[in-house]
Amino acid sequence: MRIHGSITALATPFDAAGRLDIDAWRRLVESQITAGTQAIVVAGSTGEASALEDDEYARLLESAVALAAGRIPVLAGTGLSNTAKTIRLTRRAAELGADAALVVTPPYVRPTQEGLVAHYNAIADQGGLPVVLYNVPPRTGGDLLPETVARLCGHPNIVAIKEARAEPERMAALLALRSQGFAVLSGDDPTCVRAMLAGADGVISVASNVVPATFRRLCDLARAGEAGSAGSLDARLAPLYRFLAIEPNPIPVKALLARRGVGHGLRLPLLPLSAAYAAEAEAMLALADQLEQQARG
Repeated sequence: MRIHGSITALATPFDAAGRLDIDAWRRLVESQITAGTQAIVVAGSTGEASALEDDEYARLLESAVALAAGRIPVLAGTGLSNTAKTIRLTRRAAELGADAALVVTPPYVRPTQEGLVAHYNAIADQGGLPVVLYNVPPRTGGDLLPETVARLCGHPNIVAIKEARAEPERMAALLALRSQGFAVLSGDDPTCVRAMLAGADGVISVASNVVPATFRRLCDLARAGEAGSAGSLDARLAPLYRFLAIEPNPIPVKALLARRGVGHGLRLPLLPLSAAYAAEAEAMLALADQLEQQARG
């Protein structure tokens, strides 16, 4: 399986009482597919995976798989701080119909590089799904180094990496490992065009929750090497990128989705967007709507 292009790390909608809003979830998933999104991630960090109950995780994933109906791959976030638990959750995701597992480096425990090799090999051997490595040091406290990725990428069940570090040197080191069986994906919206122009296969994006058609266009341009057009569109998206980082993810993106009627809030310890940013949120929603209208023709 080749994972590529515009991939959305989906936010999880809750209703006004804080319960899972499955109707809003279905609308979000279907809108992504209709807009041209090429894969979706269920229960990643943007999806508030750590705030979900086991039955909610299952409902979200089952629903996404049913809606996708083979049209696009569905990736399930399964990364936990313990290897055995991660394997069990990965197997559960396989039972629920996921196409691949997005496995973040174990949060909080900060294993050595040798520990990461053993961790990922065990999941790839025993989890029952193709594995996408996920490196995001600010969230986990650990860094999956390129030389470690080099030891993992030959495993037949390790099919890609999502790299959230933004340095061009890091992306260059990973692109040297890219092969027919191993894709390299950006995990950083503001630098994803640079990464794709350098050879990355795509991006797992937060912004594409609100501008899915625009992001599909952006990825198509960048992956085709059309640097001028991709750069121009990327520049128009820059204010949205900045807004989405104004408070911890997924607070800003869920504020925009809520203004579109998709969900009402977050779960503690995350709070809704600060009132000081309300006017900026309205401006970003107007920008997103304008970009989407243009992208959809």
